Amino acid sequence: MINADSAQVYRDLKVVTARPGAADEARAPHRLYGYRDGADPCSAADWAQDARREIEAAHQSGKLPILAGGTGLYLRTLVEGIAPVPGIDPEVRADVRAMDVAWAHARLAIEDPEAAVRLRPNDTNRVARALEVVRSTGRPLASWQKERAGGIGGAVRLAPLILLPPRQWLHQHCDHRFENIMSDEGVDEVRSLLARKLNPVLPVMRAIGVPEIGAFLRGEMSREEALAAGRAATRQYAKRQYTWFSRQPPADWPRFTEALEGYGFADALARFDL
Repeated sequence: MINADSAQVYRDLKVVTARPGAADEARAPHRLYGYRDGADPCSAADWAQDARREIEAAHQSGKLPILAGGTGLYLRTLVEGIAPVPGIDPEVRADVRAMDVAWAHARLAIEDPEAAVRLRPNDTNRVARALEVVRSTGRPLASWQKERAGGIGGAVRLAPLILLPPRQWLHQHCDHRFENIMSDEGVDEVRSLLARKLNPVLPVMRAIGVPEIGAFLRGEMSREEALAAGRAATRQYAKRQYTWFSRQPPADWPRFTEALEGYGFADALARFDL
């Protein structure tokens, strides 16, 4: 089993990101779960490179690599490849990353107007990325993104399956999931992470559960308020994932739309003759 969830790559958060437990890991080898430090942000390109290595290792050992996870950008990058953007000039990156996001977005509106319209003004990472690319390469990021390299889609046989259970069922499980996150173990994970005083813009610091439990630990929210905020954040993220997987992958990729109780992974595969 190869992880394709952008939050589950970080070793700092096991309960908070609902990584597989010991019983699950005993059933089959698990790869790319909790393998990166939270201070080391994992990009889609980073993950795709690691996933290609694990897929090749599985094939060489005669095993079937199964990717599980809901980060669509990771999966798209692996299958279709990524824009071959050259390395960014370190001085350019340092200058851009030191900017306030509002100023960076204002500069982007001048240097890459299309990107500025497309990106939210408070989206720190994407605004910085677009600005550093156009400054370092002389080409807008969208121009680079028309080219793709490194995808494995044409080199392997894919057997995709998209899970789109009923929304009511999904919302109930989102609520239950955050109740598990707010367990003593989950709170302790966030407490330990915050003690590291990492940059708040890092992906690990923005994982669902970290801001809400952090507010609870600082006394800014009661436990019930943190639970409510976390449930809402989980539902909102699930809604975005649901929409993405409904529309973005190829139309011929099968969709499993029933509630998942009573179905095992093998059952779902058999239903679609995968």
